[in-house]
Amino acid sequence: MNRREAISAVSILLGGTIVGADLFLSGCKSPDTKVGEELTFDKDKIAFLDEIGETIIPATNTPGAKAAKIGQYMQVIVKDCYEEKNQKIFMEGLTKINDASKKKFDKSFMEADLKQRTALLVELDNEQKKYMKKKKPNESSHYFRMLKELTLLGYFTSEIGCTQALRYVDVPTKYEGCVPYKKGDKAWA
Repeated sequence: MNRREAISAVSILLGGTIVGADLFLSGCKSPDTKVGEELTFDKDKIAFLDEIGETIIPATNTPGAKAAKIGQYMQVIVKDCYEEKNQKIFMEGLTKINDASKKKFDKSFMEADLKQRTALLVELDNEQKKYMKKKKPNESSHYFRMLKELTLLGYFTSEIGCTQALRYVDVPTKYEGCVPYKKGDKAWA
């Protein structure tokens, strides 16, 4: 065995132990397997997510969630980071929101006005709070909880949320552990 072969063998061994056998083997799925077939985000679904996000964080004197392209952010996180069971819950939740809007207002969420959207989401938020209090540790979160968390995380880690909704210092000079706060001041990014 020459040096090149030895280095290759060691790197494969180390890579296998670091990455793990599950990931190694999951890359060996047959090309016929259709993973996430129902996990499609077309323009309408992204616009729907933008509107939900905008209802949760509306534009005021700072841009809202839609300006931060929250729908595209959610698409990436759900597709790339969520487990399959949570992806399914998330996607079913979008249908449930639309169905709840049709039941309550006789129109889809996208057709509803801001007041109706807000009322519906407040109702769903109360529902998810009750669910989260009763849920067992191994159960998944409520679909609206996922939506709300993704909206908040996506918005406040976006450039718009971080620099316009929060106080942001581009290059901090020193750490100040105690900064005076006046009512109405923005939080620090």
